[in-house]
Amino acid sequence: MEKDCGLWINVLSHKLKKRMNANMQSLGLTGVQGRVMHYILVKCADGPVFQRDVENAFDLSRSTATGILQLMEKNGLILRENMASDARLKSLIPTEKAARLDAQIGEYLQQTEQRLTQGVPEEQLLLFLETAARMSANLDE
Repeated sequence: MEKDCGLWINVLSHKLKKRMNANMQSLGLTGVQGRVMHYILVKCADGPVFQRDVENAFDLSRSTATGILQLMEKNGLILRENMASDARLKSLIPTEKAARLDAQIGEYLQQTEQRLTQGVPEEQLLLFLETAARMSANLDE
C-alpha cells in the first residue's frame, strides 16, 4: 500500500510518542515532559529559560506549553521565578528532582534516537532532516 508523506509522518509521530511515553513512564513523566525537561536543563546552563523559549523550541501553542509546564510545576520538576527586570516574565527553574532525573531522561532520548535511525546511512539522515525542515517551512507559509 502506497502512503503519502503526511500519513508516514503521522505514523512515525504516533510510534515515537508511544515509545517515548513507555520509556518515560518509569520516571513518572510523559515523553513530551521528558523532552521539555531535558531542554530546560540544558538551556538553563546558558541563562534564563522562559515559556516562550519552550513554545518556540517545540512549536507549541501558548496553551499547550502552559498545560505541560503547569503539570511539571505541580509534580515538583520546575519552579517559576519572577524576573527582577520584568515581573511579567517568569524564568523556568529546574528543581533538584528534575536534575536527578536528567541522566535517565537523556539516556532514554538517546536510546530512542538510536532505535529510530538504526540502519539509516548518515547521508540519508541528513537528507531527511533537510526535507523535514523544508516541509515544516512549507506548512508555516
